[in-house]
Amino acid sequence: MLVVDDHPVFRDGLVGAFATVPEVEVCGTAGDGQDAVRESERLRPDVVLMDLNLPTMSGVEATRAIVDAGPGVAVLVLTMLDDPDSVFAALRAGARGYLLKGSRPEEIVSAVLAAGQGEAVFGPGIADRVLAYFSATRARSRPVPFPELTDREREILELIASGERNTDIARRLYISPKTVRNHVSNIFSKLHVADRAEAIALARDAGVGSAATEGRDPRPRADPDPAAPPTAPAE
Repeated sequence: MLVVDDHPVFRDGLVGAFATVPEVEVCGTAGDGQDAVRESERLRPDVVLMDLNLPTMSGVEATRAIVDAGPGVAVLVLTMLDDPDSVFAALRAGARGYLLKGSRPEEIVSAVLAAGQGEAVFGPGIADRVLAYFSATRARSRPVPFPELTDREREILELIASGERNTDIARRLYISPKTVRNHVSNIFSKLHVADRAEAIALARDAGVGSAATEGRDPRPRADPDPAAPPTAPAE
């Protein structure tokens, strides 16, 4: 197992806790996101115990990179963040489970063992949110709008149609503003729209995004990012 946390005392505490668990061998540690990716590629652990608040690269981005490089690696999130955005961002990135740092040591040990066996593991409260999300997903019977878009592009289009700026979208999805701009350009190209206003109008017509339900101004907001994408797709 690889232990990833930017607090040395907490990280060492986890290593010490697993020293008495014969079924688990801690093969390495990392204190930031980039180091976590490098160590995972070098050590090829079965399980990565991953914090989300990390320097150099967020735990969500590190999780995505680790899973992309080694689909067999089980990433188990152990964090203080319990908000839905953090939970589902981690799951979308490929995390196998999600625990809070308030979990008892025996719960963390059990979760690591389960993740190593290929099981999905969620702490109390987190499991309820995940089950509610997938129940709602199964209940939706409408065809997926804009099938020409990828899942990520549809996600970004929905946020655009709800009035979010590129910088807001980047923070919400734990990706860089440049990545958001690239996705927005691809969306414009695939939908054959000239600018953000046309994309929003098309999305709203398809029932994607809602400014009214969130009390937002339905007009697209200007993005303060000076490197924001042009209003037309790149040639």
